[in-house]
Amino acid sequence: MHENKIYYKFYPKDVPKHIEIPKIPLDTFLRDTAKKYPDSTATTYYNVPLSYRKLDEIADRVATKLAALGIKKGDTVALDYTNVPPAIACYYGILRIGGRVSMISPLFKSLEIQYQLNDSDAKVLILWEGFEALVNSIIDKTNVKTVIYSNLGGWFTPDPTIKSETPFSEDSSHPYLEDIIQDTKPNPPKVDIDPEKDLACLQYTGGTTGLPKGAMLTHYNLVANTEQAKAWFPSAVMGKEVMLTALPLYHIYAQTVAMNFSIRIAANQILIANPRDVEELIHAISTHKVTVFPGVSALYNLINNFPESELKNYDLTSLKFCLSGAGPLPLEIQNKFESLTGARLREGYGLTEASPITHANPLEGRFKNGTIGLPVPNTDIKITDQNDPQKVLGINEVGELCIKGPQVMLGYYKREKETRATLIDGWLYTGDLALIDDEGYTIIKERLKNMIKYKGHSVYPTEVEALLFQHEAILDCAVVGFKDPEVGENIKAYIVLKPEFRKKLTEQQLINWARENMASYKYPRQVEFITEIPKSTIGKTLHRILREGKTEE
Repeated sequence: MHENKIYYKFYPKDVPKHIEIPKIPLDTFLRDTAKKYPDSTATTYYNVPLSYRKLDEIADRVATKLAALGIKKGDTVALDYTNVPPAIACYYGILRIGGRVSMISPLFKSLEIQYQLNDSDAKVLILWEGFEALVNSIIDKTNVKTVIYSNLGGWFTPDPTIKSETPFSEDSSHPYLEDIIQDTKPNPPKVDIDPEKDLACLQYTGGTTGLPKGAMLTHYNLVANTEQAKAWFPSAVMGKEVMLTALPLYHIYAQTVAMNFSIRIAANQILIANPRDVEELIHAISTHKVTVFPGVSALYNLINNFPESELKNYDLTSLKFCLSGAGPLPLEIQNKFESLTGARLREGYGLTEASPITHANPLEGRFKNGTIGLPVPNTDIKITDQNDPQKVLGINEVGELCIKGPQVMLGYYKREKETRATLIDGWLYTGDLALIDDEGYTIIKERLKNMIKYKGHSVYPTEVEALLFQHEAILDCAVVGFKDPEVGENIKAYIVLKPEFRKKLTEQQLINWARENMASYKYPRQVEFITEIPKSTIGKTLHRILREGKTEE
């Protein structure tokens, strides 16, 4: 911990510095809320409500079917969905039988899906049928035994468990989730779960060592972070809040701050299918009287720039609290959004390895622009010397931000070396350069890891490089980010081609290939062919040299 714990001196008066974390399975939140608020709305999808009673029952039906398929405690089940009710029902159904959830980004292409299925040891994949073409080409290259499709049929009624006259899987060789829900009784087996040891989620995150790693998040990690979020919202009213779930549920930020937190406080989640549709965002806030809106600065900026002549037709004043993460919150965006809505918009900070919340600016009381705020309850922080990780620095000294708390992961799945480098004596070394100012607020100065922020998405150059290397023409490559006012940072790949391809492949052809094989936020927007990638004497790519060369273009 920081030697003076100076951040406690400026803590919000209504937020405790320490809270009791119940040692319970994560799905207990849904079970308890369904008992206390059975008729309250759990999700609203295209204006169709689903009650907590029904969400809990459907989770039981999913759990029962998975158990019948042979899924046991500790097995991985992968989900590939956008923000839809079955994603939440399946998530909790998997937990209910002791399974591990692995959420796949709906932006992923075939190679990326294949990698995550194999690395997570997934045995079952449940996905929207629109992703079928992406999966068909790779599923035989994985250990997935059962693929369950979903066409969302039946979810446009308040009770998706009512038997349909026509099977959803008609003319299909694969089972459909909607049929399973209607045909399976809600009788899941009882499973003993150790919240501190048993995994709830394998949440994939990129890094500096190639393809993504699965952060092992226990039930206790996620319960703790949900309770920490609740403590940070002292005026949240049980059973009364309305959450705008526009952040993608495959991301840990949305899972904790939108999904798990909503279920914990019996809120109504308004599920947004396309967060880029600003009119859908505004319409949802106005129609459903949204009170809580976690997001990223780009989403708030979309609303800020909506034509004023049209914005006056909507009422956004129901908004109370908004938390911005996944990158800096510019002051001009914050000020304009608050003036338009009357909401309190505050910047926070987190990372996948911490479930993810570690810091936030107070929602009520004093906050400081340009900072990520104060550590949430039960969280200790310290700043260490870059060259000596055991040396703790003082106030206003820049070093690596380190975090300790109940939300910190067990480690990376099947990656002991990377785990040892990231978790040292119980401390999570974030890879971010930061300082603690004289009022205890943390300021992020620079990313130690070579990460690119594209529209709020974290893009890791080595991950993109690892995917590029799967192209037969590439001998060597390096990926860097460059500033772009439209998207924050954009992505450029420097490529060394194999001699036999140097006159056969164009830069645009390689961009097109990358677009087809990588998520839309990840592929390089620019490609430049060069003869050699600059490297250090030990063979490490010198991304800095390439970035410096870029600025002179």
